[in-house]
Amino acid sequence: MSQRETERPGTPNPPQASPGSGEEQARSRSRAAVTIADLLTLSRIPLAVAFVAVESRLVLLVILGVAAATDLLDGIIARRIGGSRFGAFIDPVADKLFMLAAFVVVALSGRLAWYELAGALIRDIAASVAFVVTLLSGRAMTIPARLGGKAVTFAQVMTVAAFLLDSPFLRPFCWATAGIGMYAIWDYVHAAPRAKRAVGS
Repeated sequence: MSQRETERPGTPNPPQASPGSGEEQARSRSRAAVTIADLLTLSRIPLAVAFVAVESRLVLLVILGVAAATDLLDGIIARRIGGSRFGAFIDPVADKLFMLAAFVVVALSGRLAWYELAGALIRDIAASVAFVVTLLSGRAMTIPARLGGKAVTFAQVMTVAAFLLDSPFLRPFCWATAGIGMYAIWDYVHAAPRAKRAVGS
């Protein structure tokens, strides 16, 4: 029996959902509110405060591991269920706050020179300056995460871990982080014209 024969006269057909409309609606909802990924991201802010306040090297290693895990998980969750406008703004802020706190602790130890610390944070310094400049110009923009940026974050974590473990590789890790940071800046400069987007979009 055909579909036309089974339809009752006068009964309106139910509206057919267009393909992908459910996914688009879910993505729209997730981008309009704070998500689980955002909560994981926000957790790095109190972790940053704790990193400066705590003295135990073991506890600091645990904090570093938890912060790194939240950075990994919030990205995975955001890609699966969709990110939010708030998350697009707060994720890089939380990352930079935590790394700033971690390297303040390293700086206070006196084990690295100021220029070595600046090198390890060169990507974050450049990104912050660029964001402030675009914000003051009324055209605040962000660039989606790129491989070079992820590599810098990993290298920074390894540098801080080397410090906490009193590793002889602390200085080599720091210089490697500076080198990767320079590459990341070059990569972002070349990607910016085609990859940048307005904050919150």
